[in-house]
Amino acid sequence: MRVVVCPDKFAGTLSAVEAAAAIADGWLRVRTADEVRRIPLADGGPGFVEVLHANLGGAVHDVAVADPLGRPITAHWLQVGDTAYIEAAQANGLALLAPEERNPSETSSAGVGQLIDAARECSHIVVGLGGSGTNDGGRGAVEALDGLQVPGLLLATDVDSPLLGPQGATYGFAPQKGASPEDLPALEERMAAWAAQAPDLAESPGAGAAGGLGFGLMLLGGRRVSGIDLVAQAVGLRPACAVADVVITGEGRFDWQSLHGKVVSGVREVATRVVVLAGQVDLPDSPVPAYSLLDFAGERAFSDPAAALADLAASVAASRPL
Repeated sequence: MRVVVCPDKFAGTLSAVEAAAAIADGWLRVRTADEVRRIPLADGGPGFVEVLHANLGGAVHDVAVADPLGRPITAHWLQVGDTAYIEAAQANGLALLAPEERNPSETSSAGVGQLIDAARECSHIVVGLGGSGTNDGGRGAVEALDGLQVPGLLLATDVDSPLLGPQGATYGFAPQKGASPEDLPALEERMAAWAAQAPDLAESPGAGAAGGLGFGLMLLGGRRVSGIDLVAQAVGLRPACAVADVVITGEGRFDWQSLHGKVVSGVREVATRVVVLAGQVDLPDSPVPAYSLLDFAGERAFSDPAAALADLAASVAASRPL
């Protein structure tokens, strides 16, 4: 039997590459004769570059950039032929900040602009947006690039939110980045002033992604695309799933958002027989079989996640009629 293993990351415990390896190892422990292909996935957020490198190869370049508070760090971008793949979170990511440092009134996306500048030798630049610790509307990135247009710029996101309003960057996501309820009106006012230069772009789907970085990069000529659709096409997910007997995907938390622009939704578009292995399952009426690692393994889901996920995959392989 042919099996495709194509999970997203399990945030905080396993990268998509590690999760795919664990699932494949557990599955083959029980069904030794199966042909298992690993295709780790991402939707534009953390892990975007690692996933594409694992699937496509290419050359990884290091570059010194500013983190959200302006401190020097080393980030990476991937070159595959004449295309550059950039993970914005390597420069503006929430994970780069200690909890007490998270303040979207002060953090900046300038490091993302520096990453893009380093990759401008390529004709096509794809920026994965997600996991940000900033809410500056991409102003830092725009200023780092002197407001110059960037030909061939694509913005891969897992959200289609506009820049402003209740579903926009500030009210929709800034609280996750350290903003208090009292901070939100001033942050939205600052964002609205920045948006005034291009009101139509501010209303575009994806303009609110990554704290409004989507909008900033749209000012430079960027065009928004679905992150999972872009990755799926790049790694050949559709043809792989077309010949598979079962497709196993997963993520840290499987809930209603998973079916709207996330990796699981992308997998379901190209595969008919899908099984989900997730850290937690919070979707009572799931349209596909879904298994919770936390329910299966308890504390081992955190203390030894790779081994626990492999055991869950083995259990599913042994118990499901295939």
